[in-house]
Amino acid sequence: MTVKIRLARLGCKHRPFYRVVVADEKSRRDGKQIEVIGFYDPLQGKEDANRVSLKFDRVKYWLSVGAQPTDSVENMLFRAGLIPPKSMVVKGSKNGQQSTSQHVSPITGEILN
Repeated sequence: MTVKIRLARLGCKHRPFYRVVVADEKSRRDGKQIEVIGFYDPLQGKEDANRVSLKFDRVKYWLSVGAQPTDSVENMLFRAGLIPPKSMVVKGSKNGQQSTSQHVSPITGEILN
């Protein structure tokens, strides 16, 4: 059983509102949930404090036991400072020569070994 941290849609037509939930990977988007750990309102202003709310201790717990966040939730967790950014992979160069894959830090731009 793989556990995911993902968004479940609520609200009415043209007025979406999302809960950040922990659910089994095979359950439906709005189906059975294990736990609700926050919410996300995309219609609020970008700087509004009510746009995203997370229970940080519960998010840390679920990440520690192996729950995998979806891409959209992963972006939220990165902005909240709960997870580090993904490392980027550089393949090839501008002059067309292929080199080995190198991992690059997205923050500093340095090549990681």
